[in-house]
Amino acid sequence: MNPPTGETVPRVARGFRLQWEAAQDCHVLLYPEGMVKLNQSGGEILKRCDGQRSVEAIVKELEQTFTASGLEREVLGFIEVAGQQRWLEWS
Repeated sequence: MNPPTGETVPRVARGFRLQWEAAQDCHVLLYPEGMVKLNQSGGEILKRCDGQRSVEAIVKELEQTFTASGLEREVLGFIEVAGQQRWLEWS
């Protein structure tokens, strides 16, 4: 898999399901062998990885939502690691 760029359109990989877990008070990524508890940033990024939005669009949305700027490097880094973990996929 190529490293993600601004044009990459990531989606949660088959076999994984992202959901809000009220008992944990966080987003979790469920898969047959277990669960990954995500921090707030990870949950906010992954819930936007819907196979419709590019990384560039995700970054813009996060920057608007959280009144922040300069998030591209961190978002790309998270998406790359999530791809290596096979949580996300893209073509």
